[in-house]
Amino acid sequence: MANDEKPLISKNVLYAGEGEIPSFENGSKATFHFKTFKNDEDKTQIDCSRDLGQPFELLIGKKFKLEVWEELIKTMREKEVARFICEKSLVGGYPIVAKSLRTLAMKAKGEIKEKHDHHEHSCSLSAMKSTGYPDLDDLMVNEQDLIFEIELLKYEKPGEYRKETWQMDAEEKLSNVPGLKEIGNKLYQQKKYKEAAEKYAEALGCLEQLCLREKPGDEPWLELDRMKIPFLLNYAQCKLFLGDYYEVIEHTSTVLDKDKDNVKALYRRAKAHVKCWNPQEAKEDFNRAAALDPSLTKTVKKELDELEKLIKEHNADDKEKLKALFK
Repeated sequence: MANDEKPLISKNVLYAGEGEIPSFENGSKATFHFKTFKNDEDKTQIDCSRDLGQPFELLIGKKFKLEVWEELIKTMREKEVARFICEKSLVGGYPIVAKSLRTLAMKAKGEIKEKHDHHEHSCSLSAMKSTGYPDLDDLMVNEQDLIFEIELLKYEKPGEYRKETWQMDAEEKLSNVPGLKEIGNKLYQQKKYKEAAEKYAEALGCLEQLCLREKPGDEPWLELDRMKIPFLLNYAQCKLFLGDYYEVIEHTSTVLDKDKDNVKALYRRAKAHVKCWNPQEAKEDFNRAAALDPSLTKTVKKELDELEKLIKEHNADDKEKLKALFK
């Protein structure tokens, strides 16, 4: 390299850190805080992980969208703080990464509702016309060198940290399911319905991912599909307590598609139909549940009597509103 040729990456150590540089083997995890700046005269700050609410976790060897971050981390010791200037050709993916991190931070703060957008994770820089953030859109149009100030908080070898579901292989996912059910049940008994629902949903995610490996209709796929039923029922029960009645209807209906005579699904869906004011559907589900399980006859009669009372009140309200219109 000629002496006057600009390096792609330059590093300045701000704090030396502790110990030797780790091996950074594939599957290990680096947890770090970062700040991002433009390499302009004012060193304009773009992002700060502390402002976003949490440090970033990077799995080594997993081909993260911003590959340069892995290369930077691999030069660092634990507790080290360093500033890197990276040539613009290495940081073209930063707007996509930053958009994702900002969106996750807003969801965590409740500023936007959670939604599952499968397209968001697979979009390319060329396909994305706008990030929704003017400063990131400017970076997409006017590519430039960026400065990353990184503090490596912790390095963990494979096996030293609890894997997230997406990090597990098929065998690990399957063996993880009973443990998630046990944790969810304990949380449910403690009336921590939101936390319990999250565990049941995590187990369902494992089973969904395992189903993708099998041919629909084959026995391994059918066995995994049957395993979903108790988790769907438990999740629906939590959502019933939490007042998310449309989710209860959705998940109990999924159970009934698999098992049309599932009494728990019928009863819970009936309760949700009442809350969503679908009285006819509620009556049908209550009556079918009682027909399948006569021990529910007394309970269902009480529910139907209460529903009839609500229907009369509802009809009376409608009559009063009609009278008011013609006055």
